[in-house]
Amino acid sequence: MPSAVSSSGGAFAVLRFGRFAAMGVVAALILIAGVWASWGSAQYAMLTKGRERGTVEVTWCGAERCTGTYAPLSPGSQPRAKVVLEHSVAVEEGRTYTVALKPGGEEAVRSGPSGVLHAWVPLGGALLLASVVVAGGLLRTRVAWVMALSGTALLTAAFLVV
Repeated sequence: MPSAVSSSGGAFAVLRFGRFAAMGVVAALILIAGVWASWGSAQYAMLTKGRERGTVEVTWCGAERCTGTYAPLSPGSQPRAKVVLEHSVAVEEGRTYTVALKPGGEEAVRSGPSGVLHAWVPLGGALLLASVVVAGGLLRTRVAWVMALSGTALLTAAFLVV
């Protein structure tokens, strides 16, 4: 007959495994969400070969979007009177930015090093958030420190370049 000590040890092991599994899933979901949120813009900023590339001189900024005139830099690209950029702290009226156009032609994404770093900012935040889950829920402090420092480095680089 099993003793009370061995059965409570088994229950503790099951609960511990459940906690690790749940926290692992939470950390993975946070990181997947960060990559998903970043990839929407990063793919256009990073993979510019074969896309329309040019510059946008920003003439107007609203609460969420900025517009300006597009001057092409890549072969086959046509000038446009109006293209739309996402309004952020990195975009100001009167400045010119290098961009890549999304398919369809009116929406642009900043390209170059500053555009790439700006596109990956959601991943930097996800790394910081997931590091807390990894440290507290998975008890993996070294991995958590690496994640936190990576997220901090990404966010700091984006802040300095933008």
